[in-house]
Amino acid sequence: MAERYLPTDSDILLVVDLQNDFCPGGALAVRDGDAVVPLANRLMTAFPHVALTQDWHPKNHFSFASVYAGKLPFEVIDASYGPQVLWPDHCVQGTSGAAFHPDLDPTRAELIVRKGYRRTIDSYSAFYENDHATPTGLGGYLRERGIGLVFLCGLATDFCVAYSALDARREGFAVTVIEDACRAIDLDGSLQAQMDAMRAAGVTMATSHRVLG
Repeated sequence: MAERYLPTDSDILLVVDLQNDFCPGGALAVRDGDAVVPLANRLMTAFPHVALTQDWHPKNHFSFASVYAGKLPFEVIDASYGPQVLWPDHCVQGTSGAAFHPDLDPTRAELIVRKGYRRTIDSYSAFYENDHATPTGLGGYLRERGIGLVFLCGLATDFCVAYSALDARREGFAVTVIEDACRAIDLDGSLQAQMDAMRAAGVTMATSHRVLG
């Protein structure tokens, strides 16, 4: 068994998109997504720094299948920045679906990063929009706070968690994904593809026991 890791002041836990629409009963539900919430709460108490991300789309967002005649959710279109999955309408600003899961305790968070609020571009990563060029500012915030190691948990492993992990590595941070505190969509093999991509980029995989004991 790996030795327990005690987070330091240069570590942060990034809790990704634990929102109603991504949990059972939501518009874009991730299977068993709500099971992550109690574990995320426990993990947050173990870290000196915590940030949350929140999908925050305007109505009629570019990535919603409903804005395209004849298109269905999970079809893929060619956007100016590459392939774009079309999603069911979800996490619309100000709706209950966009709210954090009611059992999530956000009081430990020092920062909430809202993403996907630009109507004409989607945003999975906490660091960049899907064009991989428009920053959210999170990288600069973490550097100014002296953060060197980013731990991630949340939803979904193969989309917003993976994109955030890969961009964190590109930004020069060490990254650990807490696998048992994540759940995946797994769209056409996306989970395995993203797990391979994260490992190739130097992302470490761990379980919550590594931190919580």
